[in-house]
Amino acid sequence: MFYFFARKVKGLKDVMMTLKKKLKTICLERLNDKVEALQGIITDMSLDAQNDAKSSAGDKHETGLSMMHLEQENLSKKILENIAMRDIVNKIDEEKVSSVVEFGSLVQINTVYLFFSAALPKIIVDDRSVLAVSMDAPIAKEILGRKLHDRFTFNNCEFTIHELV
Repeated sequence: MFYFFARKVKGLKDVMMTLKKKLKTICLERLNDKVEALQGIITDMSLDAQNDAKSSAGDKHETGLSMMHLEQENLSKKILENIAMRDIVNKIDEEKVSSVVEFGSLVQINTVYLFFSAALPKIIVDDRSVLAVSMDAPIAKEILGRKLHDRFTFNNCEFTIHELV
């Protein structure tokens, strides 16, 4: 009986570890895609500015050019933010099994999966919906350091940690 239970638990841990590896890969792909898309927009804006410069002159053109430069600066900031998030996700050791919730942990609380990495839109992988959560998120601050089967209250809701890797 114990052998069957231990094998079932080990199988569940393997599934969670595989999920954790896939999540890290998906997060990195999303961040790389975002950086490339933003860089493409900046490149397109630069080309448009060059073409406009050949056919335009005057105050109206200068105002448009100034607005475009401001937009390029904003896009450049977004690129740097995404690169910083990518660097954070790259630091995750997807092979590590945590005994407490920490950076890089994959946690199931109630029916929700949380991946403590960087704040990204919901990820669907292996028929599971996973929320990639920043370490600065309020839920992260509440759950960090907790162990498997710990119970806690967040936003007046009761939660239990059912899985942790």
